[in-house]
Amino acid sequence: MNEYAPALLYMTDVVMVYYFLILNGVYLIISLLAFQAVYRHLLRRNYGGYAQLIRSPLTPPISVIVPAYNEEVGIALTVSNLLHLDYMRYEVIVVNDGSQDRTFAELEHAFQLYPTEVEDVGSLPTRLVRQAYKSRTHHNLTVVDKENGGKSDALNAGLNFSLHPYFCSIDADVILEPDALQSVIQPIMESDRRVIAVGGIIRVANGCRVEKGRVVEVVMSLNPLVAFQVIEYFRAFLCGRTGFSRFNALMIISGAFGTFEKDPVIAIGGYRPGTVGEDMDLVTRLHSHMRLQGDTDYAIQFIPDPVCWTEVPSNITVLSRQRRRWQKGCLEVLGQHDEMFLNPRFGALGMFAYPFLLLFEGWGVIIELLGYVLFAWSWWVGAVSTDFALAFFAAAFFCGMVLSLTGVLLGEMTPRPYPKYRQWLALTLYACLENFGYRQLTSILRILGTWDYVFHIGSWGRMERRGMAQRK
Repeated sequence: MNEYAPALLYMTDVVMVYYFLILNGVYLIISLLAFQAVYRHLLRRNYGGYAQLIRSPLTPPISVIVPAYNEEVGIALTVSNLLHLDYMRYEVIVVNDGSQDRTFAELEHAFQLYPTEVEDVGSLPTRLVRQAYKSRTHHNLTVVDKENGGKSDALNAGLNFSLHPYFCSIDADVILEPDALQSVIQPIMESDRRVIAVGGIIRVANGCRVEKGRVVEVVMSLNPLVAFQVIEYFRAFLCGRTGFSRFNALMIISGAFGTFEKDPVIAIGGYRPGTVGEDMDLVTRLHSHMRLQGDTDYAIQFIPDPVCWTEVPSNITVLSRQRRRWQKGCLEVLGQHDEMFLNPRFGALGMFAYPFLLLFEGWGVIIELLGYVLFAWSWWVGAVSTDFALAFFAAAFFCGMVLSLTGVLLGEMTPRPYPKYRQWLALTLYACLENFGYRQLTSILRILGTWDYVFHIGSWGRMERRGMAQRK
């Protein structure tokens, strides 16, 4: 071995240890802030005045935009669910993005659609809109039939037809809580700052009992892969996004459900077609737009209310496509906004959130992989002691377990927890087991997503769903 190799390995190990300490230290601080934010939010929720909120003439109307591509199986039930939300003034705009199945036929039959003139629409460029339709049974439903252009293009078409100052973008295969719009409009009305976007928790619907498009019983899935994702969602949303929201440094609102003020979204040109992570891209561009205008008195917030339910992958094949797409989309957005890196003009976003996401969430998986390989090599050649190596890996697993348990605890604090004691115990057990296999699996998938980004390969990949009403 080269005479400098032991020293090089030692320095690598030191860097790895500091990387580990910084990463887990930041996560710990964010988790503590999340506990405080969730507790305060729950106190306010008890005296939220939702009844007065939805009946007030000052409550702004909302346009709910639903892009749909080949969603014939559940589109009618989804739209029916949306048409019965507990909110006074809102419209539902379904954009049929060139579906090749019976999506439009299902909508036409269920809601008695009739053609209306396409006029006075917005200015965002989209693929050709073939026809717009209204419903004979629901005055606030519009269906836009257009050529296929992808999710971003469909959302822009929906924006062009929207009538209200705020819009909510949702996936065509999710279930909203009846008070979802109330939950996201409340911080917009109550904040002393201009709130331009709000996101809420996306909960896992697999295993839950669903009747007539509503989650009527929260049930833990029997599929271990799904159970691990329940913990992951709790940790990511309640620990991560709640914490970053405290600094007004939130860079993503889930594309499954997010509410936005329309004017700034139109000002930046709407959703950008061709991007994989259209949700993160939009929020990051909104931050950039506001900051470069010199407007720092705005907020992009996250609320710890379960407003939306979605079906997560129940097998590794579909999970692989999803996570590779997420990783590729994250790296694309970070690469397109490198001007934010350690730039004080962007406040906490530039000085903290962007560098953290870039170094720990974006390229961090490569750093971790190289670090673990070199650390193991150092132990093999005797550059580090066995006791130190074992202590390091034990500490890594322990910190990961603590963060997962924190997410579980926060999830049980929020509305609609898992009601049965044994389900809570199962979540706790899965939070301990997550570090022995599932974390490594997702790291491998993130590495593959990084490969896709570097070599410009991969496609959107369709989520294959088995139906939320089934137990999994």
